[in-house]
Amino acid sequence: MTLLRVAGIETFYGASQALFGVDLDIAEGEVVALMGRNGMGKTTTIRSICGLNRPRSGAIEFGGAAIDRRQPFRIARLGIGLVPEGRRCFPNLTVRENLVAAARPGKWTIDGVTGLFPRLGERLGQYASTLSGGEQQMLAIGRALMTNPRLVILDEATEGLAPVIRQDIWTAIRKLKAEGQSILVVDKTMAELLPVADRCVVLEKGRTVWTGRPQELTEDLQDRYLGV
Repeated sequence: MTLLRVAGIETFYGASQALFGVDLDIAEGEVVALMGRNGMGKTTTIRSICGLNRPRSGAIEFGGAAIDRRQPFRIARLGIGLVPEGRRCFPNLTVRENLVAAARPGKWTIDGVTGLFPRLGERLGQYASTLSGGEQQMLAIGRALMTNPRLVILDEATEGLAPVIRQDIWTAIRKLKAEGQSILVVDKTMAELLPVADRCVVLEKGRTVWTGRPQELTEDLQDRYLGV
């Protein structure tokens, strides 16, 4: 069953057009990697899905309902949990307060999140501003899970993190996948991203240019669309 459908969206920043027809879909329980070089429209696509940049044309449906004209908080309530680029934890709230700030009833509780990320369990009383970058990323993922979403969106899942922390994040993503969590993920570390993805969607200059399984993403395609 298709959970998210994005069809031909065109999104602008003022008079400047950023997306020129992006198409993607995610099925229930599927992990989709959204890929492309810097500046090709990945974050704008995510912002469009979440209602932060409303597309001027095209369609976005979630769970069969049109969401491209809904307010961001209403989209979130439908079951989309966003882990934004840059983490954006509430610095003056504790770890516990960050987790419960937007919590909704469901299987994900503080115990579940700290089971996934034991480091957070050791820091529940600390302010988010005192955490390392990796711990803040864990907190941002935990905060999204506490909304008990049908779809988790991770924008730059491990950017700028130490290798050992990156592995902790990828381990958590693999566990979420094993539990049937639907995920849309952006990341540059191909070695970790491709094994966890069921399908890949590649953007080039604001357009979807390739969709397929990770094993079909040949070195030639990677050089053409993802190389520096």
